[in-house]
Amino acid sequence: MNSSEFYAGLKGGIVVALSSAPFGILFGAIAVDNGISVLEAALMSATIFAGASQLVGIELFGHHVAAWLIVLSVFAVNFRHVLYSAAIARFIGHFTPVQKFFTLFLLTDPQFAESVKRGESGRGVSFPWYIGFGVAVYFPWLFFSVVGAFFGKMMGDPRAIAIDVLLPVYFLGLVVGFRRKPGFHPVVAASALGSVFGYHFVGSPWHVSIGAAVGVVVAALLPLPKERVPVTAASEVET
Repeated sequence: MNSSEFYAGLKGGIVVALSSAPFGILFGAIAVDNGISVLEAALMSATIFAGASQLVGIELFGHHVAAWLIVLSVFAVNFRHVLYSAAIARFIGHFTPVQKFFTLFLLTDPQFAESVKRGESGRGVSFPWYIGFGVAVYFPWLFFSVVGAFFGKMMGDPRAIAIDVLLPVYFLGLVVGFRRKPGFHPVVAASALGSVFGYHFVGSPWHVSIGAAVGVVVAALLPLPKERVPVTAASEVET
């Protein structure tokens, strides 16, 4: 394993881990508040490893919703990961099947964003870098989930200190990071409108998948960007 690539991944992942710490604490606190034990909260973070869908699942558990509906709702929130995996497929084609298994398990929003940026910059997405970034996010998420489960009740209502707005602000930051890509503005606008209408007419959490689907349709309808042909000395015409 390339140690320099691994440590580069760790360095990038630690930044994400620190910024996502409040989300992990918030999840643990809400889990215990909805009747989930500390061990169950830890197992949920360890096996699902998806903050938004974990929060949705916990809320539904607290309202004693049928298990099949909880699974379906979590799938609706995590449907975007199907799109993520398709988007990074071109960068991980050289991974072995076992490596791809761990790659897709650790696929989160920041992992996807950084992988695409790294791949499109020409640096390539190596497995050591990817796994380093992933474990740097995974284990702190598990740790802070347990911390939140143990001490969450001391925090009180998270809305009183505005912790509940951190998640949407963080996602907004990820989206803005792609603002220079062709078609960014129409795709984001269509996705936002689709999500708003989905929330109004269908409800949560389906608006997440509806917004994503509308954005994909608009992106498919947009003309392909023209590829820039690099100009070399041999191709220049002297006048």
